[in-house]
Amino acid sequence: MTTNKKTARIAGLLYLGVVITGIFSLMYMPSKLIVSKNAELTIHNINSQVSLFRLWILIGLLCYTFFLFLPLVLHKLLKSINKTYADLMVLLAVISVPVFFLNSQNLFNVLSLVNDSNNYFGLSNEQIQSQVMLYLKQYNNGLDIVHIFSGLWLFPFGYLVFKSNIIPKVFGVLLMIGCFGYLINFIGDTLISNYYNIGIDSYIQLPASLGEIGICLWLLIMGAKENKKENNSY
Repeated sequence: MTTNKKTARIAGLLYLGVVITGIFSLMYMPSKLIVSKNAELTIHNINSQVSLFRLWILIGLLCYTFFLFLPLVLHKLLKSINKTYADLMVLLAVISVPVFFLNSQNLFNVLSLVNDSNNYFGLSNEQIQSQVMLYLKQYNNGLDIVHIFSGLWLFPFGYLVFKSNIIPKVFGVLLMIGCFGYLINFIGDTLISNYYNIGIDSYIQLPASLGEIGICLWLLIMGAKENKKENNSY
C-alpha cells in the first residue's frame, strides 16, 4: 500500500523536475538567445549556439512531460478531500500539455530556417529574419495560451491543499491567489500592448511562484501526513 508520504515525495520529485526545466526553458535559455526587436543578432545567437537552441526545445518538452504526470500523482494524494475538485485540477493541468507540444512547432520552424545553409526555401536574409521573429512571436503567443491553464489548475489544487489536513494551508492560499495572478497577467498582456514593460507582472506572479516552489520543496522534503479522515466530498 502506497502511503501519503511516499505519494507526496513522488509528486515533489515531479514538481522539482517541472520547476528546474521550466526555469531553463522559459527564462534562462531565451535570455541567452533572443534579443527583442533585433532579428540579426537573434539569428546570430541561434546560429552560434545551435546546440543550446536544440536543448531549449528538448528541455521545454521534458518540462511538460513532467507536468503531464504531476497532476495525476497529486490526484491520488488529494482525491479523498474532494474528488470533483481533484478531477478538475487534472483536467485543467493536462489540457496545457498538448497545447505546449503543438506550440513547440514554432521553435522547430525557427531551427529549420536558421539551419538552412543552402537556402532551400529561396528566401532572402531579410525574409528569413522576418520569419524567424514571427515564429518566435507566435511561440510567445502560444505560451500565453498555455499560461491560462497554468493558472486555472492552481485554484482547485490550492483549494484541495487548503481543505486537507496533510499539507500546510498557507500553500493552498498562495496557489489560489496565484491562479488569479496568471489570469491578470494574461488579460493585461492581451489588452495593453506594452504590459510587460510596466514591470508589475513579476509582482503579480509572486504568490504563484512562492506557492509552487514552496509546495514542491515541502512535498519533496516533508512529504504529507496520513489523512485519518477521508472526506470524499462531491
